[in-house]
Amino acid sequence: MYTLQIEHQITDFPTWKSAFDRDPVNRAAAGVLAHRIGRPVGDSHYIVVELDFADLEKAEQLLSNLREHVWRSNDNAPALAGAPKTRIIEAAP
Repeated sequence: MYTLQIEHQITDFPTWKSAFDRDPVNRAAAGVLAHRIGRPVGDSHYIVVELDFADLEKAEQLLSNLREHVWRSNDNAPALAGAPKTRIIEAAP
């Protein structure tokens, strides 16, 4: 199991969540098995998203798609503030 973890500043959670829910990358077709959204306590302008995958290649492909097509577009990422911090994590046995 692999998890694409994304952290970034946002300007407004409802605006960000609406864009996330529109799903411009078609998470299911991209191989996302599950996702979680978290917000640090006391920081309403920061978001942590975790996307789970069965294989590493699909996680890497989706990350590339996010960088090239989503995060560069104000329409697809209207509340993004700054550059997201990302990493792919492999589940430990």
